Amino acid sequence: MNYVKKLVGDNIYLAPIRTEDAEQFVEWLNDFSTTDYIGRSGAIVGLEGEVEFLKKMQAEEANFSIVRLADDKLIGTVSLNRVDHIRRIASLGIFIGDKESREKGYGTEAVRLILDYGFSYLNLNNIELSCLACNERAHRCYLKCGFKEYGRRRQAAFTNGKYYDLIFMDILAKEWTESYIRNKEV
Repeated sequence: MNYVKKLVGDNIYLAPIRTEDAEQFVEWLNDFSTTDYIGRSGAIVGLEGEVEFLKKMQAEEANFSIVRLADDKLIGTVSLNRVDHIRRIASLGIFIGDKESREKGYGTEAVRLILDYGFSYLNLNNIELSCLACNERAHRCYLKCGFKEYGRRRQAAFTNGKYYDLIFMDILAKEWTESYIRNKEV
């Protein structure tokens, strides 16, 4: 089965999460080069647990696989979690698991696509995130996408024998002025 192109950008598209990809996610989520930067290295991810997790994610409204347009290759995931339609807030999560696809702008494009979706289609007002201070690549990406730092929690994350600050960032709907979804109709 091919991926469904829900949100199309210039180089990638966001597709609904598929349980068929569980094996790939298990590989990525047990690789320190991925998990050290998202604060999940202490977790052991197994296939059965990941299939169940992906089923749960499918039931929620804003969880996507990141797929390259050029070759339909799965490279990561991006989502809006804890969507609260009363308060109009959500939290962003992303990782690029495919090592060859890192530092090529795909993460930035995925963040822009999901921000456009969150503000233009889910009517959110505030999207927040946290990232490890050692994840400079992600921090630069978030700043480029318009996020602003609103605080730090000192030495709140433990990875690879060291404590790191957690950086808290957010962006408001009124600060979002771009349109990145290429397959919009109106």
